[in-house]
Amino acid sequence: MSTGTALAVDPHVVTCTLAPRFEAVRTARDFARTALQRWGLMELFDDVALVASELVTNALRHAIGAGPDPSGGRPGEYDFPVQPTLEGRLPIRISLVHRAPQVVCAVSDPSSIGPIAREADFVAESGRGLHLVESFSRSWGWHPLGSGKVVWAMFEAEPAQGGGLDGRVEIGGRHRRSA
Repeated sequence: MSTGTALAVDPHVVTCTLAPRFEAVRTARDFARTALQRWGLMELFDDVALVASELVTNALRHAIGAGPDPSGGRPGEYDFPVQPTLEGRLPIRISLVHRAPQVVCAVSDPSSIGPIAREADFVAESGRGLHLVESFSRSWGWHPLGSGKVVWAMFEAEPAQGGGLDGRVEIGGRHRRSA
């Protein structure tokens, strides 16, 4: 008797593979909207969509893109691979996991280099993404994978009722860490 792989379908875990193109950011937001609507958690959409956009943009820029052309090409031009990875997958995946009372947004990519938050330059057009991720999620982090990494952000699915023991307060519907 042989054994096979059993795949459990969990309606609270959804994943989308993204093509390595700029349109992937919009696809990630649409994906988040659909999942949150199904789960009845649309109050989280603005925060989750913003964080998903930042994480996918970082994966496009730093994990699979060559970045701005150092030889003087136009800033923002990237040389994205169009072939799947050796495993036959496209290189970026976004997953949303709902385990009450949290929702986790995770983006995996083929780079093993972890994200680094830079000093915020409020005049520059870029460089504030991880600061936004930290501001709009309860917590975030990253973990290496066999080949690549996953960057994740966690959100509270139930609104806070004022300040709690962890020092968090609710401001305008968004959760912020208080100093």
